[in-house]
Amino acid sequence: MLLIHNTSFVYQLTPTAQRGSALGALNPVPDGAVLLDGGLILAVGAPAELLLQHPEADLLDAGGNAVLPGFVDPHTHLVWAGDRANEFEMRLQGMSYMEIMAAGGGIAATLKATRAASLEQLLEETRPRARAAFQHGTTTLEAKTGYGLDLETEVKQMDVLLRLDEEGPLQIIPTYLGAHAVPPEFSGDTAGYVRFLTLQALPELKNWWQARALERPLPFVDVFCEEGVFDLGQTREILSAAAELGFPLKLHADEFANLGGASLAVELGALSADHLVKTSAEDIRRLGGSQTVAVSLPGTPFGLAQSAYTPAREIIAEDGILALATDLNPGTSWNESMQFIQALACRYLRLTPAEALAAATINAAAALGLADRVGSLSPGKQADLLILNVPDYRSLSYRYGTNLVSTVIKKGVVYRLSDL
Repeated sequence: MLLIHNTSFVYQLTPTAQRGSALGALNPVPDGAVLLDGGLILAVGAPAELLLQHPEADLLDAGGNAVLPGFVDPHTHLVWAGDRANEFEMRLQGMSYMEIMAAGGGIAATLKATRAASLEQLLEETRPRARAAFQHGTTTLEAKTGYGLDLETEVKQMDVLLRLDEEGPLQIIPTYLGAHAVPPEFSGDTAGYVRFLTLQALPELKNWWQARALERPLPFVDVFCEEGVFDLGQTREILSAAAELGFPLKLHADEFANLGGASLAVELGALSADHLVKTSAEDIRRLGGSQTVAVSLPGTPFGLAQSAYTPAREIIAEDGILALATDLNPGTSWNESMQFIQALACRYLRLTPAEALAAATINAAAALGLADRVGSLSPGKQADLLILNVPDYRSLSYRYGTNLVSTVIKKGVVYRLSDL
């Protein structure tokens, strides 16, 4: 047993997702303590009382600082080869994301590098990003394929994700994003690529997964529903085929144009709809009446120097479930820190620090279907906690560009930042 004591506050949050105006409930315990046992949270309460009940427990001194749940990052593109620093320069000169993509940059550029990389090279390039995310307090992270777009490279990316999850300590939840773009061999034939995905790639991925991943549940399937990529009908076709095979669903929607992707996500029972920059009032209303989590990725418009962000206050007003994610990727948001995302969310989504923290923990866990296991300091949940090097959780949003985590605890194992 391990007893974490000498805290400023223990921020428990709530055991389930926080809808609408309920967002931001932190349930603080002043001078609280957390008792861990066997990789699980056993109790949260007064330190003297818990120590009296469990005098055999080892002690971990939090140094008078804040203790809170590990961050959950529910949308990343963790695994790729190379970089796109040249495109950053092109955007500064006035080219848009879609113009760069049409000129052979964007996803196509990363596709070329990722296809050419060996599995070992991908592991070596991806591992430091996973480590950086963990060092900044992310204990559970979703990660997509989507930089291969042929079955061989997509499976290679998926294998990298499974291997890194097995290495730990970061827990990785994989997503298949074969519908990230149309690959060069299907140029001008999006319908043909959709047939490839639905009739060949998805069934073969399921067979590979069941042989490779043993008892793990199937990965998510995601689609980039956007002008110039996959329209609403094609998105429906791909996700419907995935659902018939038993895959859980996610959806990129409304990043650059409103095609109705958020409403489609609700209709199909997708666990989340992500980006949601150009989302209409009607789509927001439908999200608000559903269990589909609205995942905002403020690092992406920030990375693109755009002025439009997710209409977070409107989503909250419609009683939606709002979460935050980094969108870690080589083109628009090479950022592993959920701390920085919370800082952006307060400035550009008009969230309070408490709302941002809840959106980065319990609601982010709901976006992965994991709110019953992670995202709050509730007895019986996985022992995923952070000890900050400051006493006030608001510093996570108030300050930025520095790491305020001193200790990460994953499944009850203590990792001091100085040792990582």
